[in-house]
Amino acid sequence: MNAQVLSDRLNRRVFLGASSAGLAGKLALAGLAGDGKPWAAGAPKAKRVIYLFQSGAPSQMDLFDPKPGLEKHRGQDLPDSIRKGQRLTTMTSGQSKFPVAPSIFKFARHGQSGLWLSELWKYLPRVADELCMVRAMRTEAINHDPAITFAQTGNQLPGRPSIGAWVSYGLGSPNRDLPSYVVLTSFGSGRPDDQPLYDRLWSSGFLPSVHQGVKFRNKGDAVLYLSNPPGVDRQARRGTLDRLSALNREHLGAVGDPEIETRISQYEMAFRMQSSVPDLLAIDKEPRSTLEMYGPDVTRPGSYAANCLLARRLAERDVRFIQLFHMGWDHHGGLPNAIRGQCRDTDQATTALLVDLRQRGLLDDTLVVWGGEFGRTIYSQGGLTAENYGRDHHPRCYSLFLAGAGVRKGHTHGTTDDYCYNTVEGGVHVNELNATILQLLGIDHDKLTYPHLGLQARLTGVEPVKPVREIMA
Repeated sequence: MNAQVLSDRLNRRVFLGASSAGLAGKLALAGLAGDGKPWAAGAPKAKRVIYLFQSGAPSQMDLFDPKPGLEKHRGQDLPDSIRKGQRLTTMTSGQSKFPVAPSIFKFARHGQSGLWLSELWKYLPRVADELCMVRAMRTEAINHDPAITFAQTGNQLPGRPSIGAWVSYGLGSPNRDLPSYVVLTSFGSGRPDDQPLYDRLWSSGFLPSVHQGVKFRNKGDAVLYLSNPPGVDRQARRGTLDRLSALNREHLGAVGDPEIETRISQYEMAFRMQSSVPDLLAIDKEPRSTLEMYGPDVTRPGSYAANCLLARRLAERDVRFIQLFHMGWDHHGGLPNAIRGQCRDTDQATTALLVDLRQRGLLDDTLVVWGGEFGRTIYSQGGLTAENYGRDHHPRCYSLFLAGAGVRKGHTHGTTDDYCYNTVEGGVHVNELNATILQLLGIDHDKLTYPHLGLQARLTGVEPVKPVREIMA
C-alpha cells in the first residue's frame, strides 16, 4: 500500500469519525436548546440527580423490608421451595446448611404514609413521607464488580458509559464553570476495608470524554493541579491557554479529531474551576445551624456527611449529575455491628440533605436515589448466634428508595416473599430503574443512543424495558 492510498483511507476514517461525533454533538446542542431534541420524553420532572450509591450492598431485611414472621424459623434451613435452585456465590455454596437469620432489629411505621423503617434509622423517619421505597429490585450480577458496573452502565463488562455520562451527553450542563457530572467518594466505618471503587464506574466509555465524571478527591486537594504553580499568576495562565488553544485548533483543522475539541473545552473548564471550586468547597460560609443538621462529621473532608453537603452545594449550582459512592456495606460476617456503623455514617446526613433541599426549594426539581448494587441473603453466611450473623450476596430482590422530583411520596412499591428471597409483585430490573431516572429527566431511554461498533448503543441495553410508572408522581 503506497503512502497516498494510506493517507486517503486515514482521511476517510477521520472524516467519518468526525462526522458521527459532530452529529452527536449537534444533537446534544439541540437538546440544550430545547428544540428538536431527538430523545425528548415530555416535560422533565427533574433538572438534576443526586445518586447516593451505597457500595457493597445494604441488607434490605435489616433496613427496609421487615419479616417478623421469620423469628419462628430462626436457625432452620432455608426451604428448597424458596431457594428454587438459584445460584449462590462461592462464599456460601459449600455450606451444608443455610440457616435462616431473622433481623435482630425492630421495625416501626413512620409518617402519615406508615412507611416501614428499621430502628437503625434514627433520623430518616423524619422524612418518611418524602420517600418512595422500592422493595423488589433485581439485578443480573451476583458479585460486586460486575453488579456495580451493571448498575452504573447497564452492562456487566467494563468500558460502557456510566449513567451520569449518558445524562451529561443527553442534556449538557447549565453551569459552564463546573463539570456536568461530579463524583464524590467516602469510606464507611462499618467496614473500612470494603470493596474498592474504580474510575471506570464514572467513565464516559465510548461517548466523547467531555462527559466523563470528574472525581473530587476525599483527601488533600479536591481536584489535582487546580492551583497555578509557584510564580505563575492567573494572567500568565490565561496567556498560556490561549496559545495552547490556538495550536490545538490548528491541529483540529488539520485532522478533524473531535477529541481535540474536547481537550480545548476541558482546559477552559479547568481554568474556570480555579475560581468555582474553591467557592464550592467553602463550607465555612454555611450557617452553623446547617452544619449541625448534617452532623459532626460534616467538617471532616471526604466524609459522607461532608459529601452530602457538597452535593447540595453542587445542586444549587446546577450541576446535572452528582454521585456519592459510600463504601462499607459488604457484611458477610459481623453484620449487626457493621451495619450500625454504616447507618451512623449515612442516616443523619442523608436526612439533612433531603431537608436542606426541601427548605431551599431544590427538592422539587432534584431526583435523589439511595441504594446499592444488590441485596443480601436471609440465610446466614457462616455461624449464626442470637446477636451475630453475616449475609451473602443476593441479586433476586433488594430495596432502595427515591425522593424528590417526580416520584410518589410515602409510597412503597413491590413486595417480596416471607423470606425476602423472591419477588412476589412489582419487580423492578436495574435497567427499568435507569429508564425511570432518564424519564424523570425528560429523556426517552430508547432514543438516547450513540453509534458504537455498528450498533445504536444505549444505557438500558437491548432488551425492551419501560420506566416504572407506578413509582412516578
